[in-house]
Amino acid sequence: MKSCVLLVALILGVASAFTFTEEEYQSYFTNWVQKYQKAYAEEEFSQRYSVFKTNVDFVQKWNMDPSHTHRVGLNKFADLTNEEYRNLYLMKMVIDRSDELATASSLPQIPLKSSLNVSAPFGDVINWANKGAVLPPKDQGQCGSCWSFSTTGAVEALNHIYTGNLISLSEQNLMDCSSSYGNNGCNGGWPASAMQYIINNNGIDRESDYPYQGVQGSCRFQAGWTGASMKSVGSVQAGNEGDLCNHLNTQPVSVCIDASHQSFQLYTGGIYSDGACSSSNLDHAVLAIGYGSQGGDYFIVQNSWGTGWGMGGYVWMARNDNNMCGIASAAVVPLAG
Repeated sequence: MKSCVLLVALILGVASAFTFTEEEYQSYFTNWVQKYQKAYAEEEFSQRYSVFKTNVDFVQKWNMDPSHTHRVGLNKFADLTNEEYRNLYLMKMVIDRSDELATASSLPQIPLKSSLNVSAPFGDVINWANKGAVLPPKDQGQCGSCWSFSTTGAVEALNHIYTGNLISLSEQNLMDCSSSYGNNGCNGGWPASAMQYIINNNGIDRESDYPYQGVQGSCRFQAGWTGASMKSVGSVQAGNEGDLCNHLNTQPVSVCIDASHQSFQLYTGGIYSDGACSSSNLDHAVLAIGYGSQGGDYFIVQNSWGTGWGMGGYVWMARNDNNMCGIASAAVVPLAG
């Protein structure tokens, strides 16, 4: 009987640790609204506040669990339900069909190129941002155009490695002009297909000439605006994290992941790992720019939600963790030859 009483007391104590007063919720919300400069219509305010409170509870519970390797917090998505977040920021063309995953697997398995003008070997840590090959994180806005940002990031890096020039390339060019390759603007797309468009088009325009608008429009490509080109597409061996590291020794890699979970929506730091993540149901394209081991093994991944999400726009995805979130399931690289 005594042990039962202690157990009940423990459960009640844990439950109370997750409970906030209404004044505390209001204070958190007021500070958050001011930080992110939010403004709501009168009829929307109560709904956003209710969603925010739910996310506050999730953050508190998640961060109190010592088994979790990453932290969550009240970031810019804290007033969105998980369903709203997925509809606004992830691809609706979820890569979960075996034929699309097979397409990446069937691309040439490219060996490492010793002719690249980079230091090798890199050892246990590599970060292409520190080597000047990666632009700061861009922001796709409320549009599922992540596939275009993942593509431009990879091609920008390739162009820098071979020419020494770091030129911002046009995601809008890809959104407007690559529909015939199976891409669908804000509804999603496929980096390998976008790269194939660049190959067949003999290049991609500069961002400065063809700026991002966040909605799909008519194709306005001009050859005189071309900022970079590529010759072929290669792939990482499907599901092989070691092969992904090998390619990262040579250049940044376009990868697709399952980003659908609340633990990713509200990610603020640490090594991202969630046992609910799928290795095949992929809904977000990002750019792997390196890897390291600090408190655990991880891939360094640049997102396209601006610098206000994650760690300045980056996330450390768990490495050597059963292909966490499918990071090595559909990874592709642009090639200069």
